[in-house]
Amino acid sequence: MLHTTIGNVGHLCIIISFVTSVISAFGYFKSLQIKNLEEQESWKKFSRYSFYLHGLSIVGVIVALYSIIYNHYFEYQYAWSHSSIALPVYYIVSCFWEGQEGSFLLWIFWHALLGLILIKTNRKWEAPLMVVFATVQAFLCSMILGIVLPLIDFKIGSSPFLLMREAMPDLPVWKMNPNFVPEDGRGLNPLLQNYWMVIHPPTLFLGFATTLIPFAYAIAGLWRGEYKEWIRPALPWSLFSAAVLGIGIIMGAYWAYETLNFGGYWNWDPVENASFVPWLVLVAAIHCMIIYKTNESALRISFILVITSFILVLYSTFLNRSGVLGEASVHSFTDLGLSGQLLLYLLFFLVGAVGLLIYRWKNIPTEEQEASVYSREFWIFIGATALCLSSFQIIAATSLPVYNKIVEALGFVSKLAPPADAPTYYSKFQLWFAAAVAILTGTGQFFWWKKIKKENVSQHFLTPALVSLILTSLGILATTKLELGDFFSNPTYIALLFACIYAFVTNGTILFNIARGNYKLSGGAVTHIGFAMMLFGILYSSGYSKVVSINTSGFAISNKDEAFTKNNDKENKENVVLWLNTPLEMGKYTLTYKGVRVEGRELPEYVRPELVELIENDFHAVALQDIEQQGKKYYAKGDTLPVFPENKYYEIDFRDKDGKVTTLYPRAQINKKMGNAFSPDLKHSALGDLYTYVALAPNLDEKEWSKTEKFTVAVKDTFFLNDYVAVLDEVKRVTEFEGKPLGPQDAAVQARILISGKEAIPHEIKPVFVIRDGMVAMPPVENAEAGVRARFVSVDPQTGKFTFDINTSQRDFIILKAIEKPLVNILWIGTIILSIGFVMATIRRYREFKLMRDKGF
Repeated sequence: MLHTTIGNVGHLCIIISFVTSVISAFGYFKSLQIKNLEEQESWKKFSRYSFYLHGLSIVGVIVALYSIIYNHYFEYQYAWSHSSIALPVYYIVSCFWEGQEGSFLLWIFWHALLGLILIKTNRKWEAPLMVVFATVQAFLCSMILGIVLPLIDFKIGSSPFLLMREAMPDLPVWKMNPNFVPEDGRGLNPLLQNYWMVIHPPTLFLGFATTLIPFAYAIAGLWRGEYKEWIRPALPWSLFSAAVLGIGIIMGAYWAYETLNFGGYWNWDPVENASFVPWLVLVAAIHCMIIYKTNESALRISFILVITSFILVLYSTFLNRSGVLGEASVHSFTDLGLSGQLLLYLLFFLVGAVGLLIYRWKNIPTEEQEASVYSREFWIFIGATALCLSSFQIIAATSLPVYNKIVEALGFVSKLAPPADAPTYYSKFQLWFAAAVAILTGTGQFFWWKKIKKENVSQHFLTPALVSLILTSLGILATTKLELGDFFSNPTYIALLFACIYAFVTNGTILFNIARGNYKLSGGAVTHIGFAMMLFGILYSSGYSKVVSINTSGFAISNKDEAFTKNNDKENKENVVLWLNTPLEMGKYTLTYKGVRVEGRELPEYVRPELVELIENDFHAVALQDIEQQGKKYYAKGDTLPVFPENKYYEIDFRDKDGKVTTLYPRAQINKKMGNAFSPDLKHSALGDLYTYVALAPNLDEKEWSKTEKFTVAVKDTFFLNDYVAVLDEVKRVTEFEGKPLGPQDAAVQARILISGKEAIPHEIKPVFVIRDGMVAMPPVENAEAGVRARFVSVDPQTGKFTFDINTSQRDFIILKAIEKPLVNILWIGTIILSIGFVMATIRRYREFKLMRDKGF
């Protein structure tokens, strides 16, 4: 049975949302053309209710799509592509926005909600704001419209409510069964099965959506000729947008840190850059908006930067979803045929906004006199300039694939390639920009809060500069003494360390002075302190991260795999081999690999694989024994339990010099969508993290065994198995087999074979020869640590010798990389403080706006 009704309802809601957004935009525009107040209010009311209906229809689309995913209606292509029966409910939510259509819908929802808030909170600016809002919504809704225009056969948007037979009409199955419904879906990308992916995308898209509000205010200000008045209501929203977008970016960085294995939290991926650049420009815009009262030159710059931040959000959307970054980024979506619409969307607002700005340019008030170098406006301008230059350097390099496409479209050939080593390329520029911005945050704050003149500059800056130099020197000495790194090998790091400390000292001084008066004014200082701490944490955790898994064995892990041999055998030197249950010294730790573990979805701990039997393609397993954890029995033998079969966890004990053991579980995923992926596990401490991941591991499910060899030996005889020496230690009678007692007519003997290799660590294997109910049983027994499988095949009582069939295989091992990330916690603490500062500033500026609004201004 096909559940077509809910899809039809959802698609109808999309059409309604598109139509009502167009109607609302037209109605609000019409109200601005009419001078009669009564008729003007009538058009506003009509447009307002149209937007209400638009918001309601968006909720209808969301309910319909979520119902399809939640109820596993796999006749729909979106549900089949992104979900599966086995997914827990909290990851079903992530399925909603894994695809392009769902993420567009999330963005549309936030815009609709923000539009409703603006209607309720600022009726004075309602009409011009909502013209912009409703127009943006019309463009976004067109992205998921999924209709084909008759006659010209032109498709607009991609609908999330396509049936499988509509999305894949060429499959042969439709000829045999037009109503065929897959039993299960492809599932959510395992890399996205993470709690950060439940909250990161909504936060990031809310950040993107909020950039529309200051943009709409700027357009409204230009439209109505109110060049100063728009800033007061736009400023709190700009601060709120910077806070939310910044938090969303940091969430993504932390997800990458604990899920991906590139060794950090920021890899300068093009999609990462495309979300970061609008935030930088928005922060620059905020600083210019703050000083418009004392320097009217800031008005023009504020218009430019606010418009640019929103256009960059649209540009990042184009980069991410047009497929242009398909070969340059691991995060970009594939092209769904929306490239033309995305480009039209971008150009419409770019040309419209820039054209309006040019048209009004001469009318925007400006300051004829240049700002003095001793004025606070000058230093804020310099800071905003540094942020803009930083963003330009990032976006220029990120856009190289776009340049190539443009040149090719003009009939020429361009082979500009993105930087091969992106972290090194971007960092050599961005470290200096970061240092400059950090110094400017402190200097600007001093000029903002203190009356500084030419004759008393040294009086204000000498002390913090000297304190910062002293603390920088102490930091360099401590870094050397603790063997974290050598600052003198990279002078750039000295500059960045001084900048971080200087920003902390100066802003801390300002914060202390403000807090004694009115702490509500300290949002800027708190934000700058958080920024300084972030840079400090980045400097140490990235600049002085240290690989501790040094290969001292003298043997290369691989002489053929390019992943290990490139860059002068870098990975061969920086990874260690851990054999199963074989301790290895690594720096201040003794490591022991304990084996692979299975993840039960409803268990507090991982499960040994011999305790369960996985059911293929079912996301469940059968318990082969009672499963008890933390003193509680969860499953009895024979019970079925839900598992994550694509996840393999490698249990590794880290024993320090004091005997304290920490167990880590780095993960490997059998990931059909992204290829097999390895994720790290972290050992946290106050001074930093030990970041570990498995770089390579054998596929134990496809283990190949050698041809069978027969060995006939007596007790205490020695024989050789590849690199091992084996001894038949004993053979004894046993009275039980597989947990059941043997009968009076039954018999069984068990051998104990000791196996030792070059590590001098003995292993044992105990094959059994059984006669029960007149039948002979010779079950194979395996020792994974030695890679040996033995079968007890015969007993010769006359000679006293015993025969065994032996197979050998690759021993269980993993290749491990471990990196120390010193002081990384300061980075995460700094992000929290930065966010708190933005929130404080947002609340303060909103209260100021509300006060003036209530007075009628």
